[in-house]
Amino acid sequence: MSEALPGLFVSFEGIDGSGKSTQARRLADTLRAAGRDVVLTREPGGSPGAEEIRRLVLEGDPDRWSAETEILLFTAARRDHLERTILPALAAGQVVICDRFADSTRVYQGVSRGDLRATVDRLHSLMIGREPDLTVLIDMDPAQGLSRALGRQGSEERFESFGEGLQQKMRAAFLSLAGEFPDRFRVIDGGRGIDAVADDVLATVTTALA
Repeated sequence: MSEALPGLFVSFEGIDGSGKSTQARRLADTLRAAGRDVVLTREPGGSPGAEEIRRLVLEGDPDRWSAETEILLFTAARRDHLERTILPALAAGQVVICDRFADSTRVYQGVSRGDLRATVDRLHSLMIGREPDLTVLIDMDPAQGLSRALGRQGSEERFESFGEGLQQKMRAAFLSLAGEFPDRFRVIDGGRGIDAVADDVLATVTTALA
């Protein structure tokens, strides 16, 4: 499943409230204005079946699922997303911009909610078998990010409700992944103005497209 395809696969990662979703949308709009064929998608979700699973895992009581069950749900959603959205777009030469991918599962379920990284990696190897070409990590102070996330007052706050301590663990885990996979990770300071962050994101992705 990891054969080379003509498109470019870019993922955005970061803790809750880091601004990654805003930056993913900004990048998609900018690339489209420049004439690029772009698919903007998200995880969990990005296909009808995966969006149904999204509602299961992001809404409701924080203790609704065990970490092990979450890993299975996220992997099922990712497989459907990959088959129905990501791989066809890459095969068509499109730029796929994804708000979260497997690195989020490595962090949320594999590190922050138990020592389950090996389980996550085994399932990923078995059922997904693909990493993004480029991963943009929007790095953010956990207190600032959590304040932003809770300020949204949406229904998908199951993970935010675990509190700042979890966000601190997740930030450290994301930065650790950036060190583990330096070829595809680019870390961008998300604590600045939206325009300044967007400029850095665009420069990073333009280099990858070249």
